[in-house]
Amino acid sequence: MAHALTLGRRGMGRTWPNPAVGCVIVAQGRIVGRGWTAPGGRPHAETRALQQAGEAARGATAYVTLEPCAHHGQTPPCADALIAAGIARVVAPLADVDPRIAGRGFARLRAAGIDVTTNILTDDAARDHAGFFLRLTQGRPLVTLKLASSFDGRIATASGESQWITGPQARRYVHALRSRHDAVMVGAGTARADDPSLNVRGLGVTHQPVRIVISRLLDLPLMGHLARTAREQTVWVCHGPDAPSETRRAWTGLGAVLLPCREVARQLDPASILEGLGQAGLTRVFCEGGGMLAASLLSAGLVDELVGMTAGLALGAEGRPAIGPLGLDQLRKAPHFILQDTRALGPDILHRWTRSR
Repeated sequence: MAHALTLGRRGMGRTWPNPAVGCVIVAQGRIVGRGWTAPGGRPHAETRALQQAGEAARGATAYVTLEPCAHHGQTPPCADALIAAGIARVVAPLADVDPRIAGRGFARLRAAGIDVTTNILTDDAARDHAGFFLRLTQGRPLVTLKLASSFDGRIATASGESQWITGPQARRYVHALRSRHDAVMVGAGTARADDPSLNVRGLGVTHQPVRIVISRLLDLPLMGHLARTAREQTVWVCHGPDAPSETRRAWTGLGAVLLPCREVARQLDPASILEGLGQAGLTRVFCEGGGMLAASLLSAGLVDELVGMTAGLALGAEGRPAIGPLGLDQLRKAPHFILQDTRALGPDILHRWTRSR
């Protein structure tokens, strides 16, 4: 099952709105088939593994990282494919939350006489599928917030200089994280100040995430990198109802996709932003700030994972903070996270946290 989970992670960032599933087929102690969800969500992991296994699948055990589907979509049900191949046993960590499946896959397998074992590495599988589950149950994608900052929590000097606070190892790790998410998201201030590319570089990766900018009034440079490359790599811009119509036409003409969102107190409502991204099919979003966007997501309780990269330098109180104002007057009201991992990335420190529930 651990191997199947590893295979499933190969599809992260490529399979939305479908889950990134892995499958390993074992016969007489030997792996005869392996598969993971293909880019775009199809073929499914089970189909690919069964195709590789061929006749060796008869009487074998299939380790699948999520309950096999039991409904007819663009492809036939994976549960039926496992039955037709003669699989004798299916091991899966947990049931799907999709109401079209939700136990029906397991029931169909058992009705066909296949032994079904569940609750294996459940926590690991739940983490891997968290974005897919959140989209189905709450209508929004999982949000990972990345903050690369100085020791005193600053992301730039007072003049705005920020390249580079962290070293090359940390930056390479960020590109790896981008590649495992469906989209990379920044606020308008970051887009204006940094003119970022928001793509994956230096890893030999062929696919690229959706690039998202949050800009209430669409006040973004029309000659910036994102605008110039919108036809080459997808750009979505979330905006408010007051965005000028001529600016909307300009961005649409450049090839960007516009997503209208609700406003709260003259700011885009973060819940509305994520709702729109969920409706568009995204399951995993990697947010790289800036400070105001980070603060709005944290205040709304919409950050699921927090990735910090801390460098060994100090920029002082006049530097730009990693997180904007939260309006807190009591510690108990602060967003709380649970430490999951910490390690060195070259001269910098990586620390990864998950939201306390």
